[in-house]
Amino acid sequence: MANYPLPKFHFRVEWGGAKIGFSEVSGLSVETDVVEYRDGSSPEFHKIKMPGMQKFGNITMKRGIFQGDNDYFKWWNTVALNTIERRDVTISLLNENHEPVVVWKIKNAWPSKVQSTDLKSDDNGVAIESIELAHEGLVMQNGD
Repeated sequence: MANYPLPKFHFRVEWGGAKIGFSEVSGLSVETDVVEYRDGSSPEFHKIKMPGMQKFGNITMKRGIFQGDNDYFKWWNTVALNTIERRDVTISLLNENHEPVVVWKIKNAWPSKVQSTDLKSDDNGVAIESIELAHEGLVMQNGD
């Protein structure tokens, strides 16, 4: 049997206990800053490099608009006096049995941007809305 990489089109997003259908997720990234240091008595004529603080990219998720489905906007509207409802979000890449194979766990996410669909009179496309999440941590798990 051939060994193929996983396809990326079968995935699930969960937030606040709800499973939400999205058509696209992007921005699942983490970056570690590089800290350079050299003391004056070092026999090496270069700096050493150490891992510094981590940075997490914002996550953008897109989905079709459904009448009466306002979960985006309810979450967005929790902003009050410099606070907002934070949620843990789990994104899972699924196998053919709908079981998680790769999982991204996002900590303390909150919507930093909500964007409605563009409107075009001669377009047959689906109305797509997007939400951009800022967060404070991303843990990736691949397999057991």
